[in-house]
Amino acid sequence: MASGQQWVLVEMVQAFYEAPAYHLILEGFLILWIVRLLFSKTYKLQERSDLTEKEKEELIEDWQPEPLVPLVSKDHPPPKYDVVSGPTSHEIIVNGKECINFASFNFLGLLDNERVKNQALTSLRKYGVGTCGPRGFYGTFDVHLELEERLAKFMRTEEAIIYSYGFATIASAIPAYSKRGDIVFVDEAACFSIQKGLQASRSNIKYFKHNDMDDLERLLKELETEDQENPRKARVTRRFIVVEGLYINTGDICPLPELVQLKYKYKVRILLEESLSFGVLGEHGRGVTEHFGVNIDDIDLISANMENSLASIGGFCCGRSFVIDHQRLSGQGYCFSASLPPMLAAAAIEALNIMEEDIDIFRLLRDKCKHIHSALQGISGLEVVGESISPAFHLQLEKSTGSRELDVKLLRGIIDYCMNRQIALTQAHYLDKEERFLPPPSIRVVVTIEQTEEELEKAASLIKEAAQHILQHTVLGH
Repeated sequence: MASGQQWVLVEMVQAFYEAPAYHLILEGFLILWIVRLLFSKTYKLQERSDLTEKEKEELIEDWQPEPLVPLVSKDHPPPKYDVVSGPTSHEIIVNGKECINFASFNFLGLLDNERVKNQALTSLRKYGVGTCGPRGFYGTFDVHLELEERLAKFMRTEEAIIYSYGFATIASAIPAYSKRGDIVFVDEAACFSIQKGLQASRSNIKYFKHNDMDDLERLLKELETEDQENPRKARVTRRFIVVEGLYINTGDICPLPELVQLKYKYKVRILLEESLSFGVLGEHGRGVTEHFGVNIDDIDLISANMENSLASIGGFCCGRSFVIDHQRLSGQGYCFSASLPPMLAAAAIEALNIMEEDIDIFRLLRDKCKHIHSALQGISGLEVVGESISPAFHLQLEKSTGSRELDVKLLRGIIDYCMNRQIALTQAHYLDKEERFLPPPSIRVVVTIEQTEEELEKAASLIKEAAQHILQHTVLGH
């Protein structure tokens, strides 16, 4: 036993002499560092001087907390809200006045449809009012699964996923796929929910001019050059293009065929927000893909809310199964919000039934849009902004006064003038300090299939009359 220990010791001494010098130096340094860590203090106590009671009182008196909200001057006008009494159907009571509704996004008139309401009531009696739980925790009902299946079938995609809040749909979908370090190309006119999704993703955002494919390709070429200089980074960086099918802030349709060409040319993914175009564009109301005849498989993800054409609440995403399934664990609005009330899911299913049974409603809606769009042309002082087939378009001042506050006041005067004569319009509202590219003030005009030709003519005539009365007096006043 002793001879064996001596032999090991001899081997150690021999290895010590044969080891390279740098090896010995490194081991010696490590041994010294370990010894230092063992005997040094884990932290150093900092000297502190206790304040006297008088000094504490002085500091408390000097401290001024920042206001929770920005200070507003005393002469600032109070916010004015239009109060609705009763359902927001074709005829609406606003501020106690009965008006024709040109403000609500009830494009297909399904909000007051008897079939839709009866299905919602039947579901209410069966399931109750709400769910009190997200989809992953006893918040999944059979009607949710049925609605997802029906939406996927209607849109001709593999799978769909529903959210309980329309705004949160695209705002949750974007950060579910795009992360820090990824690159997202976004149209400058993107809606606020897209902007919030981009903010949550913490990705590198590159904005291109509204519907300007040349400007988008310029940005894509710049990225291609950067990728050639750093191919290792390029291999792990995901790239997305985020657009709206029909822009809510402009009423314009995105040039989807050109976007698909750029997608394959520069190897990017397309996220398409169709809240306004779903149930509006295309022969069967399937949106901008059907409108242009684009293969829906060319779009990586389609998102839309169910609060416009379907006259319900919530939103949905659809696409390939492996894309959609990712959101069931990564979509924040899906994972952490209480699921859609079953009665609203049932209402959306019945609305889909009506859309599939009567495709003439989409042609009728487009005809009415073209009618009022044409009737509103040539108004002195006002400009019609948006496509002629868009059911939601804008009326903007041809020439701004130079003050946004005054522009808003003038447009509000036109709205009040029309409302006093039984035509309900609304202003497009924005969070001025939050918008990435703040749109100019505007009146938003919304067309539905319930509006008659006489009502469309009356609305156009009143808007012209109001513009002449309000804007002419303003010019004379200056």
